[in-house]
Amino acid sequence: TEVTEKLEQVVMIWIKQIRQVLVESEQMRREADDIGPSAELEHWKTRMSSFNSLLDEIKSSRVKKIISILQAARSKTLKQWKELDGNITVAANEAKDNVRYLYTLDKFFGPLAKSSPVTMMEHVPSLMNTVCMIYCTSPYYNTSERMTSLLLKITNQMINTCKTYLCEG
Repeated sequence: TEVTEKLEQVVMIWIKQIRQVLVESEQMRREADDIGPSAELEHWKTRMSSFNSLLDEIKSSRVKKIISILQAARSKTLKQWKELDGNITVAANEAKDNVRYLYTLDKFFGPLAKSSPVTMMEHVPSLMNTVCMIYCTSPYYNTSERMTSLLLKITNQMINTCKTYLCEG
């Protein structure tokens, strides 16, 4: 029982740390007002990397051994652990899925940022069709908050491109 108590303490520390990671990942992001859409892709790539690392750690043999010992001891901390394990898996899947969908927009980010307003406008119909496809098919990215954030960043990039064009011309 002494070993079990020590292991439960370790798992409770992990639970606290993982909860903190999950809470921080859900907090509002502070971003510059003129940030472009490539920042959205970078955000989800970073988040995917973080959660995949966390999943790798949770699936490590060291953690599995501790969890199996606590299972054998019928520890009450495992209920919280399993719930968090599920939450991390969902967050990792969400990030992976969002990266996959946002990569479909990546081909538009260059023309959106490095062209004249006239050339940029040639890409807008295809860009908006792709955004619509993401909204209709993505299980995670199809919320009004996520779409608003993405469309705002696309608009910011269009404005920045026009400003640059006007200042150069």
